[in-house]
Amino acid sequence: MLPTVSPIDGLLVRWGPMQIIRNPRLDRGAAYGASLRAILNAEGFAAARAEISAWPAYAPTPLVALPGLAAEAGLGAIWYKDEGGRFGLASFKALGGAYAVSRLVARQGAGITVCTATDGNHGRSVAWGARRFGCACVIYIHANVSEGRKAAIESYGAAVRRVDGNYDDSVRIAAKDAAANGWHVVSDTSWDGYGDIPRDVMHGYGVMVSEILEQLPEGGMPSHVFVQGGVGGLAAAVLALFWQRFGASRPCFILAEPEAAACLYESAKAGRRVVVPGELDTVMAGLAAGEVSHLAWDILRAGCDGFMTVADDDARHMMRLLGEGGRGGDQAIVAGESAVAGLVAALAAWRADAFGLDGESSVLVIGSEGATDPALYEEITGLPADRVGKQP
Repeated sequence: MLPTVSPIDGLLVRWGPMQIIRNPRLDRGAAYGASLRAILNAEGFAAARAEISAWPAYAPTPLVALPGLAAEAGLGAIWYKDEGGRFGLASFKALGGAYAVSRLVARQGAGITVCTATDGNHGRSVAWGARRFGCACVIYIHANVSEGRKAAIESYGAAVRRVDGNYDDSVRIAAKDAAANGWHVVSDTSWDGYGDIPRDVMHGYGVMVSEILEQLPEGGMPSHVFVQGGVGGLAAAVLALFWQRFGASRPCFILAEPEAAACLYESAKAGRRVVVPGELDTVMAGLAAGEVSHLAWDILRAGCDGFMTVADDDARHMMRLLGEGGRGGDQAIVAGESAVAGLVAALAAWRADAFGLDGESSVLVIGSEGATDPALYEEITGLPADRVGKQP
């Protein structure tokens, strides 16, 4: 039952049909065993950190404390990892796709053609990596990808092909065309028989987690981590690194997805991978996936504490709230549509009395993107992205 009075009333705008499920298959005392280390492991995370940190313009992205919002929400602390400045690509995806391209070129040599399907950010990373490492690049986008994100990908020299259907349809078309043309698929999702490159992508994401662990204050380990879903690659990487480092004492880990694209939630409920059909139309465009990455699912089903869905209305509201700033002196943050899913879920879970959240809880969320489509960001928030946090 929801509490009748909550200090966070007004921070969110809509509650139904929010869904919460605890992972019935979780054994928090289980070790991160050999089968999981075959997917993501300490050596892979270390190799990614060594290479990516040597790239020009590499710098850790900020870990932002939001004490004003935490106090208003009745939580002990909120930490927001702001990926909006990552390599100028405005998204954590810069760590994954480009790193996988670099690994592929190391094995195959320059001059190859790479391709992928994308909701926007992964394709931008692959295109940027292809230009950097001397590859041709073809990117597939589906019907709901904005023109702004299409133009951003093209700015790195990639050929962009818009196809009918949803994200999962574009994944299949990209794989089919790659096989016909001798191209190399650099996907952030995995399927039967295709896993090596998605492993590289996820190991690249681990750079962000290593930064977080160095940026947290002494004694500031979060009690809870809320991470957005999509195909599951980001969430699996974050969970894997925390699990490897801290075992059963790792934070409580909750995955958040849009209501319209909740393939991980539905898979957790069914106890097996479930495909969510349809247009997957959500404002959180980067999370509009209906099929779970096979490798990511193996990690998440074993170690994730819970799964949630969140409402588009609350995502829009949270974008405006963070962009306006001023919650008890908190700095303003440019948060893209997919960046806020974890934060929305954290507040909703507190209000629903889920996952043991209370006034002592320290919550980590991943602000996975900035304004990757500035025009769309301003349409949603009423705020020009380049003016957020600046004096009028």
